[in-house]
Amino acid sequence: MPVTDEMVCFSLYAAARATTQAYRTMLEPWGLTYPQYLVLVTLWVEGDQTVSGLGDHLQLDSGTLSPLLRRMEQSGLVRRERRSTDERIVTVTIGERGRALRPELAHIPARIAAGTGLPDERSAAELIATLQRLTETMHAAAPAAPRDSA
Repeated sequence: MPVTDEMVCFSLYAAARATTQAYRTMLEPWGLTYPQYLVLVTLWVEGDQTVSGLGDHLQLDSGTLSPLLRRMEQSGLVRRERRSTDERIVTVTIGERGRALRPELAHIPARIAAGTGLPDERSAAELIATLQRLTETMHAAAPAAPRDSA
């Protein structure tokens, strides 16, 4: 047995890759990426978001999120608007195409859930809770990035 099969980190990595690939395959007919889908789901469920709030929620930095949102806006999935009271704050809202896709993509969560092989919703909820604890613990344990001494 390869040593990587005994590593928690590799198992998480492999599971994440397999899940992302499943989403990629399912979203391809609509020309969506997995991160774009996550933005849409967040807006459908949570409503309008600031760019910074969306980045925090999805754990994406602005260097990744801004180009993603720009492409989504160009295709009518979302709209970005600067607040008139503070132009530094940009609000993201669902676009016309993004709203139209919601019923078309409604089957995806159930297909992903079925693909996990977990026997029931309770098992899925337990796995989610475990992964969330792991994420929080790893963030807390991660050393600060070294500063450039230049």
